[in-house]
Amino acid sequence: MMTEKIIFAGTPEFACPALKILVDMGAGPEMVLTQPDRRSGRGQKFKISPIKKYAISEDILVRQPEHLDDVGFISELNNIKPDVIIVAAYGLILPKDILSIPRYGCINIHASLLPRWRGASPIQSAILAGDEDTGISLMSVEEGLDSGPIFCSESITIGESETYGELHDRLATLGAKLLKGNLGKILSGNLHSEPQDSNKVTYARKIKKIKTRINWDSSNTSINRQIRAYNPYPTAFFQFKDEKIKCWKAKIGCNNGSPAGKVINFGAEGIEVACGQGSLIITEIQRPGRRRLHATKLAQQYDLTDALFQ
Repeated sequence: MMTEKIIFAGTPEFACPALKILVDMGAGPEMVLTQPDRRSGRGQKFKISPIKKYAISEDILVRQPEHLDDVGFISELNNIKPDVIIVAAYGLILPKDILSIPRYGCINIHASLLPRWRGASPIQSAILAGDEDTGISLMSVEEGLDSGPIFCSESITIGESETYGELHDRLATLGAKLLKGNLGKILSGNLHSEPQDSNKVTYARKIKKIKTRINWDSSNTSINRQIRAYNPYPTAFFQFKDEKIKCWKAKIGCNNGSPAGKVINFGAEGIEVACGQGSLIITEIQRPGRRRLHATKLAQQYDLTDALFQ
């Protein structure tokens, strides 16, 4: 059992394995920070974060400050006298006044092999770029964006057809494992951080929904990566007959020569569409307001002979 006072900051499902491992280690935090409840869904009801839900189930104090520079909130943190703040996909940048509070500083669980893919979307960016490997970095938090020195990292291979959701879950588990194996070493001073190589920095920008529309002039490889990177959210899509068709899964085809976006073939395997380079076989789609279906169902609902997807 650890005796150090810990504060944990996280919001989405990615952060849950790390918080759970702390509880299992007997290092349950004094406080959990998570983003304020947000309205979502058709009913626009307030939805609590996965981290808040888990923290409440473990009777851990939860705080959801709207502004991290709030004097009262900072005073509360100072009164706790935390030894360390552990951050995992919190979604807000900790200001200097908070970074300076914990005795051993702040440790971030980042879902990439830093300095590659600093920023908001490291998992999606790795898939979009066609990276063969990615991983988890435990880093010391400083004022810059994911620029702090690295304590340790561990890599995993990205599967050829692996989606963002699948890779996300593997990395979340890996992050918890890396935290469990190295937190004690960091706090005891037996594991030192090393500065990042500034010459190898790349940035993972926040994903904009406009980027999720498929451009059939792109190569089949590029489009396939796009579909995988945005599955399950925000989901790649194309237009057909004034409908926004979500594209959940696809695989590489080998036909060339047809205009980009034209349906080349359809059958039991799926719907084959010409791309700027090569072709893509769509295997799973979703029409507005309907369930996800095998792509052949679209061919049963419409005559796709010489159809053009946009």
